[in-house]
Amino acid sequence: MNGTETERGDEGPENGESPAGPDAEALLAEAEGRAAQHRSDFLRAIAELENVRKRSAREVESARQFGVERFAADLLPVADTLALALESAASADAGTLAQGQEATQRLLLKAFERAGLTVVDPAGQPFDPTQHEAMAMQPSTGHPPHTVLQVVQKGWLLNGRLLRPARVIVSEAAPAAGTPDSSPPGG
Repeated sequence: MNGTETERGDEGPENGESPAGPDAEALLAEAEGRAAQHRSDFLRAIAELENVRKRSAREVESARQFGVERFAADLLPVADTLALALESAASADAGTLAQGQEATQRLLLKAFERAGLTVVDPAGQPFDPTQHEAMAMQPSTGHPPHTVLQVVQKGWLLNGRLLRPARVIVSEAAPAAGTPDSSPPGG
């Protein structure tokens, strides 16, 4: 050992203080205070996050339960009109009943429109497999191939998303005159 090492070793604190003195204790106390504050902030943030999660779950449940409230309210006049039609069915003539059914259908379509329901009625349009379901193919000389000839059942969109495809009969090229039929023999 040289003389400098022994001199440093002899300079230790004599009264139990840390080598850096009271400044180190103050820094340690300050760091512990900041750590306690950070822990408190962390626990508050966790509690707030839990509250947001619970509030969101309540709102989702409420939306699920009451999301159709406006649509249901729009359907009430339709139900009232149908009830009135049933009450007067015995005494009303066919023309009056037909007018009542048309009025009821208008009410229903109006309620559908407010709810975002749109009818898909593709008669005369090209076949679109994303919105139509082909029920049958029918030879046609008056229409280009893959054109909707007849709508068996209208389709519906809900806010632009397909709810039910339109069921349709689609045209196909008519067999040329003088060519054998494409049906199997004996069929």
